[in-house]
Amino acid sequence: MGLAEYLGVLRKYWMTITATTVLAVVLAVLATVLATPRYQASSQVFVSVRGGEDSVNAMVAGRNFSAEQVTSYTEIVTSPRVLEPVIEDLGLADTPMSLASRVRAERPKNTVLINIVASDASPSVAAAVANGIAASLAKVVPDLETEVGSDRSPVEISTIREAAIPGAPVSPQPALNVVLGLLAGLVLGVGIAVVRDLLDTRIRTAADVEAITGSSVIGSIPFEEHTRSQPLIVSESPQSPRAEAFRRLRTNLQFLEVGSSSRCFVVVSALPGEGKSTTSINLAITLADAGQRVAVVDGDLRRPSVSRYLGLEGSVGLTTVLIGKVALEDAVQPWGTENLHVLPSGQIPPNPSELLGSAQMVRTIEQLTQAYDVVLIDSAPLLPVTDGAILAKMTGGAILVVGAGVAHKAHVTEAAGALRTVDADLVGTVLNRSEVSERSTYRYRYYSSDEDVSPAGAQHGARDAGKRTHRPGNRPGGERRWPPVFSGR
Repeated sequence: MGLAEYLGVLRKYWMTITATTVLAVVLAVLATVLATPRYQASSQVFVSVRGGEDSVNAMVAGRNFSAEQVTSYTEIVTSPRVLEPVIEDLGLADTPMSLASRVRAERPKNTVLINIVASDASPSVAAAVANGIAASLAKVVPDLETEVGSDRSPVEISTIREAAIPGAPVSPQPALNVVLGLLAGLVLGVGIAVVRDLLDTRIRTAADVEAITGSSVIGSIPFEEHTRSQPLIVSESPQSPRAEAFRRLRTNLQFLEVGSSSRCFVVVSALPGEGKSTTSINLAITLADAGQRVAVVDGDLRRPSVSRYLGLEGSVGLTTVLIGKVALEDAVQPWGTENLHVLPSGQIPPNPSELLGSAQMVRTIEQLTQAYDVVLIDSAPLLPVTDGAILAKMTGGAILVVGAGVAHKAHVTEAAGALRTVDADLVGTVLNRSEVSERSTYRYRYYSSDEDVSPAGAQHGARDAGKRTHRPGNRPGGERRWPPVFSGR
């Protein structure tokens, strides 16, 4: 991962990092509040050698001897022989081992001094222990250094600084604990974010889609909170960023039409719930607004939804045309302006794959392609069933809709593989539910002005009025509104 990827991870999981950091700081504060204060006191002793001769050589020899022995005396400080008298004199409930864990001895470099440091929950006990150990060490060391047959030790230990009762505890340290908790929380939060990102296989960005499918992303549709309540965003909120994203998709699709042998495209997804149906409908509306004659076909014969979204009668449609009960011109219904027509799914058949793969379906697609500038077929998801792959082979190619945060990389890989298996063209991909950047918000702010009413908005208002007052498929006076290619039949 590069720097840009890490920064992206931090932006994506900033809430996790923040929560982890706050939790670590709270735990540090609780640990500080609940911790027992510890006080520390220190005494200092001087190690010297008694000389029998008053000469320079004797003094130098004595100093060298004491310097060599100080290291050993430092280790003796925490021995039971030194600590047991202290425990008895002070009446402590400690054992030599437990008291030794609260005592340490230090020798300043190139000196014959020993610093004795003791800690305890009581400041007075800490000072008493440090002074008691200094006094005990002054008795134990001469005993150890006294030779057999002699009544005088050559080594003498003198206390040069007694321990004073400390006025403030050395632990806990609130400021240090909070800083350490903050740093630990940040490190842990970033670590969790990186691990989550590495383990998260869901599609997030257009780069993920292009890397998996090898096909360019021709549209990126941002996610908005009111998407579920307003699926036809181009019709209901024509000035929103999401509606503008569909217009960009329309422009890119027009470039695909130039190099395509067919103007009929099937809109598919890997799994249900990625937004292929709403993408098909909104794209068709924007194409119709641009003056192109568009037909939307509900080719999902298992869970149809186009007629439900558009408020049309769906009992007569594609299935009734394929079995020969109704002519195509009688099943197509107009919606909104005269440029947009809809072919619902009809009744759900027991054999959807067979119907969609029939010769009659091929003829129906040919008729629609001749009658309209663009034909969009909303199909079933690719992974559960083969309907979408069958239709993609019959048309000019498939447009794969990928739901950001919904589809996993393995799902998109398998969906693209299903199209390659039948030798169908993946003409482009659409990333739905993508995150809206702050830059995009500024870019579209002009279009949200209440003072401006775009022509598209007026058209959609007329469309909604026509949809509610006219019977689907008829003009107010009863005249059929059919494409010219069907009029002469």
